[in-house]
Amino acid sequence: MGSVSLKIGDGTARFKRATFCSSALNILMLFSVITTNLFALYAFTYSPNINNNNHEIHNHHVKNMSLISEQVSLIIREIDYSKKKLAQVEKEILGYETIDLSQPNIAIELRLFLQKHPLPLGKDSRTGITEMVASVGHSCQKSMDLLSSYMNYKVGGPCPDDWSLAQKLILRGCEPLPRRRCFAKVAAKVGLLRFPYSLWKPVSDKIVTWSGLGCKSFDCVNTKKTSKECVGCFDLVNGYEKERYVKARSKNDFVIDDVLNLGGRGIRIGFDLGGGSGTFAARMAERNVTVITNTLNVDAPYSEFIAARGLFPLYLSLDHKFPFYDNVFDLIHASTGLDVSANGKPEKFEFLMFDIDRILRPGGLFWLDNFLCANDEKKKDMTRLIERFGYKKLKWVVGEKVDSAASSKPEVYLSAVLQKPVRV
Repeated sequence: MGSVSLKIGDGTARFKRATFCSSALNILMLFSVITTNLFALYAFTYSPNINNNNHEIHNHHVKNMSLISEQVSLIIREIDYSKKKLAQVEKEILGYETIDLSQPNIAIELRLFLQKHPLPLGKDSRTGITEMVASVGHSCQKSMDLLSSYMNYKVGGPCPDDWSLAQKLILRGCEPLPRRRCFAKVAAKVGLLRFPYSLWKPVSDKIVTWSGLGCKSFDCVNTKKTSKECVGCFDLVNGYEKERYVKARSKNDFVIDDVLNLGGRGIRIGFDLGGGSGTFAARMAERNVTVITNTLNVDAPYSEFIAARGLFPLYLSLDHKFPFYDNVFDLIHASTGLDVSANGKPEKFEFLMFDIDRILRPGGLFWLDNFLCANDEKKKDMTRLIERFGYKKLKWVVGEKVDSAASSKPEVYLSAVLQKPVRV
């Protein structure tokens, strides 16, 4: 119909059920077709007075054909108007816009990717679906120029060196991004070590793609404060990373073995939110616990660095629903990066916390590690939310400490180990 509804969620494809608006449009089109056919039937079967001469009969048929053309044109205009009106109603109901593939600035590859694909065997009897629709984030509509630029490439050739453009789209809520039919730029991965030796050996600058970043080496990155959790975090030899999680610098720093003991040695798989350079996952790997590290390459090549250590980076923003099934993780670790509502509404943070609760198994541990409480209200909000979930407080410490990267006044941090209850 000239537009494709965007789907929110995970995966590379979505199945689309018939909506109220699409059903109404189908009924309208059916009514228009029936009306046109009845009018045509009347025009062609009506016989004028037999006393009229052939010239009058000819004029009569010409007039009938003209009337039919006008009626058809009117019906087409009505259908177009109804489509626009229904699209507006659908937008108001859904709360977001759809991508109009008829726009001239739409990249050809984007148009191909978003086209609907009817199921080869027709309607599925179990689900009621009739077509398969590619999945992209609904906020992509707000960044169509960037998205079209992202999808402008030579099919079968090398992809443009535009990972920073893709990340900009993700940070704007355009997630998931559409797939592309080109080959990603590669960097020679020379000097990678075997696991577990790779966990604590320096990573070479040459195996990283530095395009789009201010720094072009890890020595440069280590002089920057890329986040509160990552100050010199790429220095695995001389920095604090070697001691992190095994040596406490304040009462808010929990030792990793103490936390594992709280879990009754039942910790096997975990998820680290905003895991910096992957040190938490590395410490867990030494204890035979598999941890997935969620990260983005904001101001530093986090994903490539984590992978070079032999760990699993998940390139995903915290605005995206986690691509995991319910109740699968034994442990979830998070710190200040968890606060997605720092400059927004608290409901956004609640959505994130409920998704964390969804993927954490009953009896599993939620390790809140040095969560910055910018004010008393923030601390109260976090406390109320945790109490709302009914988690058991195994450890709970509120303390002050000075930011290690700046000579500022002490800030209040909350550290806790919480156990998810069994809900009936």
